[in-house]
Amino acid sequence: MKLASYNNGRRDGQLMLVSKDLSKAVAVPAIAHTMQQLMDTWVLLQPQLQELYEALNDGLIDNAIDFDEEKCLSPLPRAYQWADGSAYVNHVELVRKARGAEMPETFWTDPLVYQGGSDCFIAPKADIPLASEEWGIDFESEIAVITDDVPMGVSIDAAQKHIRLLMLVNDVSLRNLIPGELAKGFGFYQAKPSSSFSPVAVTPDELGARWEDSKVHLPLITHLNTELFGRPNAGVDMTFNFSQLVSHVAKTRPLGAGAIIGSGTISNYDRSAGSSCLAEIRMLETIADGKPSTSFMKFGDRVRIEMLDDNEQTIFGSIDQQVVEYKG
Repeated sequence: MKLASYNNGRRDGQLMLVSKDLSKAVAVPAIAHTMQQLMDTWVLLQPQLQELYEALNDGLIDNAIDFDEEKCLSPLPRAYQWADGSAYVNHVELVRKARGAEMPETFWTDPLVYQGGSDCFIAPKADIPLASEEWGIDFESEIAVITDDVPMGVSIDAAQKHIRLLMLVNDVSLRNLIPGELAKGFGFYQAKPSSSFSPVAVTPDELGARWEDSKVHLPLITHLNTELFGRPNAGVDMTFNFSQLVSHVAKTRPLGAGAIIGSGTISNYDRSAGSSCLAEIRMLETIADGKPSTSFMKFGDRVRIEMLDDNEQTIFGSIDQQVVEYKG
């Protein structure tokens, strides 16, 4: 299935069932009004939605409307939990190498995760308002999963059964604020403003054979100001898969339905595939030349994040956003 949340003037939006080709959509208030309501009762409601989804794809829903990504909020406009991992350890290794920091061996055996702000996600086509370019504005192109209720201590094998939906992420980062925050010994807060998610969330079966071993085996495509920035394959060089990430996050606590777990920046050892954030490019430049030459984002810059299937059709719709100055 494919699902979205339309902006209806309410915080949690209106749940929409979206056709496979993203051409049609229909509200399903008789089943669930919001994405969170669906996640809360997934096992009960999923079979009803699946039946409607098949009818929608067959053109049998009379009140279906043209699907409009511009009307979408993030699939979960707010969530009880947003935890972002760093599953592509080669990316972490590169960043640490550029600043001359040692790479602890535990980075290869124990996922790194931070807890992000989940009370207000940015819509996938909305501007990213920030107060200063001096903060080092960066995008991070990622994938995330949404879970149902996950018990504390869930095993890696059992964790996969709790992954209900996948979506794309722009995990906005303020790179110049990170060192000062980490130096205090606690972690990110101001350096991680609101994130954005793709217009559409999809069930894993929509990816067919491209969903294997709890990984998405497709390139994640990023454009910066209309220029191709990178298309690394999300299934390559992923040290920790999504089942491992979910199990790790649930080690000491249960996860409520609608929890979002991110992959971290998609990164391949094959640098010819490009990158998924500016920081990685700057680190490569620092290693090669002693200093970075690529600047962080400026007001007016635009980032587009998308994933295509084997027929070159968009799967999740696109995150397409411009950074603008926030004036209060």
